[in-house]
Amino acid sequence: MIRRCLSRTVPFLGFLGVFFSLILLTGLSGGSARADDMNTLTIVRNYGLTIVTSTGRHAFKVEFVSDEQARARGLMYRKSVPEGTGMLFDFHREGPVSFWMKNTYVSLDMIFIRENGAVARVEHDTTPLSEKVIPSGVPVRYVFEVVAGTAKRLNIQPGDKVVSEYIPASR
Repeated sequence: MIRRCLSRTVPFLGFLGVFFSLILLTGLSGGSARADDMNTLTIVRNYGLTIVTSTGRHAFKVEFVSDEQARARGLMYRKSVPEGTGMLFDFHREGPVSFWMKNTYVSLDMIFIRENGAVARVEHDTTPLSEKVIPSGVPVRYVFEVVAGTAKRLNIQPGDKVVSEYIPASR
């Protein structure tokens, strides 16, 4: 009897441990946790990033990724990227970087950003599922991916300023 009871209780306790760990992780991150369609946890921050252009200040809610595995995955397998959101990649130092659209179903704009928060280059309307390499062209530390058309609509140009707590030199 005790053995049967434990066999039902232990998995339930394991579930509770994971559940409360996610709640704790979410509370400490200042955002919300969610599992995307590939069963990996992404932290979505409640605060974000602002791009200052000739048309004004434009705020975004960001997913911030800074480890190699998360950078490699990026926005792959996503079926949509909502307006006003994006993914910010941190490479921890300035240097040339390259991206591709393999397994990425949504056309994106890629905004290549220097360590000081200045926009270095914009790649407009990338081709979904393409394995064509998209280089930064110049040394950058960050790349911000948003749904295609955003950069043209907001007139995001090289030299514009990106301000975020994720980009310390920008503040």
